[in-house]
Amino acid sequence: MTVQLTVLSRDGCELCEDMLLELAQLGTTVDLPPIEVRDVDADALLARRYGLDVPVLLLDGAKVCHHRLDAEELVRMLRPR
Repeated sequence: MTVQLTVLSRDGCELCEDMLLELAQLGTTVDLPPIEVRDVDADALLARRYGLDVPVLLLDGAKVCHHRLDAEELVRMLRPR
């Protein structure tokens, strides 16, 4: 099964850009799964659910964090069970 990270973002969002940069930096020391960036405003359901909380980082659909990258939580969630 493929693990997927998704960043819910929107155009012009500085916090979103910061999270993507922090993920790229973290990826130099931690093996991260592929990262998909989705525009929260392009999907009505996502906009209703997360519109005020962007950026949101999801791991296989489960919320990891929002606004700021919580690297410790992400690494914890990526550990094999």
